[in-house]
Amino acid sequence: MGSRERRVVFVTVGTTCFDALVKAVDSDEVKEALLHKGYTDLLIQMGRGTYMPSKVSVNSTLQVDYFTFSPSIADYIREASLVISHAGSGSILETLRLGKPLIVVVNEDLMDNHQSELAEELANRKHLFCARPQTLQETVEAMELNNLLPYMPGDAKQVVTLISKFLGFPVD
Repeated sequence: MGSRERRVVFVTVGTTCFDALVKAVDSDEVKEALLHKGYTDLLIQMGRGTYMPSKVSVNSTLQVDYFTFSPSIADYIREASLVISHAGSGSILETLRLGKPLIVVVNEDLMDNHQSELAEELANRKHLFCARPQTLQETVEAMELNNLLPYMPGDAKQVVTLISKFLGFPVD
């Protein structure tokens, strides 16, 4: 039997509890949508959550695994063909910096959800896709990775110069 190319979906909730995201990605409907898009593996970093995902997938063809924490998720992101993440700015910017396609799932249970503003703005700029747990299946089915634009971090020199001037420091 020939070996197939691995296409890994890495899911991260960071250090938080975001069981709604883990449950959504663990649903048969989302797993089926990922399979239809050609993904072969699903790796879930579930953080402080209590929901335990199933390692069994639709037709047992999607390989599923999970863990709680890792000292660094950068290697998992590098190996991924697609990242599905909570809306933490660190996870978002690290994934975009590494040039990986990204679906950000906003945690609507958070009070004062400023993270959704970042995710929605970056989605409007076509750097990522933005979803809610209940819309993840539709987002996966509708996503066209070719429509994403590379994220280019801005040059902070102007901001540093402005702050330095304000504080009275010499400016080059």
